[in-house]
Amino acid sequence: MTARCPDCNAEILWTRTQPGATTAGGKRMAVNPNPDPAGNTAVRRDGTGTWISRRVTKELPLWGPERLHMPHQATCRAQQNQLPLDLPAGVVRLDDRRRNRRP
Repeated sequence: MTARCPDCNAEILWTRTQPGATTAGGKRMAVNPNPDPAGNTAVRRDGTGTWISRRVTKELPLWGPERLHMPHQATCRAQQNQLPLDLPAGVVRLDDRRRNRRP
């Protein structure tokens, strides 16, 4: 079952994080509801129907029932830090420079 992001109103899927090397787990984490190969979060359902998520690593790659999803925080427009439209003299937006770079 999906919910809506309170900031941008996009569909999200609430998951519970698994314990990891640096976290105790059990926290709620919003992910985009559709699998995304560019994501870094493995999502699956446990035996009780709860959505479980964890970080994919080289030591613990995706396995059977897991699908790769993008954390919603990475794509939520309302949560992204926006630069002011007019930057001070001598300051450039790196995204603009990268876009104009030749391959």
